[in-house]
Amino acid sequence: MSGLEIDSICWQYGNREVLNDISLAVGPGTFCALLGPNGAGKTTLFALATRLFHARTGRILIDGIDLARNPGAALARLGIVFQQPTLDLDLSVAHNLEYFGALHGLAARDTMRRAGEMLELLGLAERLRDKVRTLNGGHRRRLEIARALLHGPSVLLLDEPTVGLDVATRRAITDHVHDLCARLGVAVLWATHLVDEVRDGDAVVVLHHGRIVARGSAREVAETASAADLVSAFSRLTADTAEGVAAQ
Repeated sequence: MSGLEIDSICWQYGNREVLNDISLAVGPGTFCALLGPNGAGKTTLFALATRLFHARTGRILIDGIDLARNPGAALARLGIVFQQPTLDLDLSVAHNLEYFGALHGLAARDTMRRAGEMLELLGLAERLRDKVRTLNGGHRRRLEIARALLHGPSVLLLDEPTVGLDVATRRAITDHVHDLCARLGVAVLWATHLVDEVRDGDAVVVLHHGRIVARGSAREVAETASAADLVSAFSRLTADTAEGVAAQ
């Protein structure tokens, strides 16, 4: 299938089980929230999907391409925004994007054309020549999203992309990504522990202690947990987690 398919993935650190039999699929134009408390295994799953770790069981397909068998072709169809920022603060917005485009083998003219399109969609077109250091936290995150989409991927992974941002900025970024998902037809897997980032129409996968404990729409997940809404469902499904539910 097109988009992202994760099938029967397991992972251990020594004797500690981190992921157990994880399977999920995200089709084109679908926004899927991978919802789980800190320590649930979200970042480890992303490390496997980006081949920072090599999955020894199961398989991961990106646009139908097996990541293990053809990693170069698979990763070329993938965009990623990691939890930790990776921009060069002393370069301009344009130079950050030019460097990334060169890594993907894009011609300079194609890079800047694509950069202009992505920055326009993300409300950053006027900041093209500014140094990244002058951008606020929300704008830097938007720039990382634009960079992840620069080479036209079919799948976009975002690992806790709004950590440390205020509520209004978080809402603006989630709105932008939902809009990009619909406009570009990209498959989005958005990892978060913040329930208020999930919309009613999103696909939801709840991950806890390395296992999928619920999946479906927000309403279906609530029904699974015999809860009134997703906030209550998340609290019940992860009840043994000291942090509890992190809705704002």
